[in-house]
Amino acid sequence: MKAAVFIAALLAATAVRANEPITLKVHHFWPPGAMPPTQILAPWCDKIAADSGNRLRCQVYPAMQLGGTPAQLIDQVKDGVVDIAFTLPGYTAGRFPIMEVFELPFMTNSAEAASRAAWDFYGKYAVKEFAAVKPLMFATHDEGYLHTRDKQIKTLADFKGLKLRAPTRQTNKLLASLGASPVGMPLPAVADAVSKGTIDGFALPWEVIPSVKLHEMVKFHTETDPSRPALYSAVFVLAMNPAKYDSLPADLKAVIDKNSGAALSQAAGRTWDASQAPGRKPAVDRGNVFYTVPAAEVDNWIKASHPLYDDWAADMDKRGLPGKQMLAEAQALLAKYKK
Repeated sequence: MKAAVFIAALLAATAVRANEPITLKVHHFWPPGAMPPTQILAPWCDKIAADSGNRLRCQVYPAMQLGGTPAQLIDQVKDGVVDIAFTLPGYTAGRFPIMEVFELPFMTNSAEAASRAAWDFYGKYAVKEFAAVKPLMFATHDEGYLHTRDKQIKTLADFKGLKLRAPTRQTNKLLASLGASPVGMPLPAVADAVSKGTIDGFALPWEVIPSVKLHEMVKFHTETDPSRPALYSAVFVLAMNPAKYDSLPADLKAVIDKNSGAALSQAAGRTWDASQAPGRKPAVDRGNVFYTVPAAEVDNWIKASHPLYDDWAADMDKRGLPGKQMLAEAQALLAKYKK
């Protein structure tokens, strides 16, 4: 009888523990009010809480509050220091070369199309590349442009002598191909670098600029003719620690699965596209100077940077992968989802 009572009590305690809320520790590099954490991450956290009956919750730590650098976020989630990280794989240069195909120059001007394409491409080619984490989403930002402090960029010749910040390895290569001196750095370092004159400007999408007040530190903005693909984009990942995911009961895994993958990637890309106009407005209101590079000049930039496509394909070939085929598939996916 005592044994039966003990077993019943043990089962009851186990049931209580199984229904206790699980708090997911989420880390990212943006300031708390930036668009990605407020309009992509927060709604996702709200949705998994609602779908799990509040058994899954997020504890979000913005602006690297848990320590480390943005480049270390991917290892923090791999090692279980955090449960989920929202970051750029490209901050760890050369570690995730397959997904860099979507960071090649002049690929697309639709974040939604690129985000959908990136998720599909990951499923076919990059699962092993991200085997140490569990990707929940891949997404790209809205069109990347150039923002400078003292000199407007209008032509290829204007790049010469400028030190420009880039977020990823491929964007560094792009700026070098156009004649600039690229300076790789994550977002949190940009404001200090431009204010001190360490850099003359930076490549960034509009979305993030107001959250770090960068429109107040530059005067000139160079956009590209919308009939051409955008100068560049960067790939983001929302990644979960695999052991943490595996530790969840089946019904909570199902909640994560239902709210991740292709649909989340598409929604994130759409949100990035929609963020462009409100992100641009503070620079307009401040009276900054805007220039749109005409299509004929953009074509010169496309020609100058085109060897980066061959370089990426050759790098894939060296890894035993079909580089040209992969590039063609990435471009086909972008075209498919842009329709």
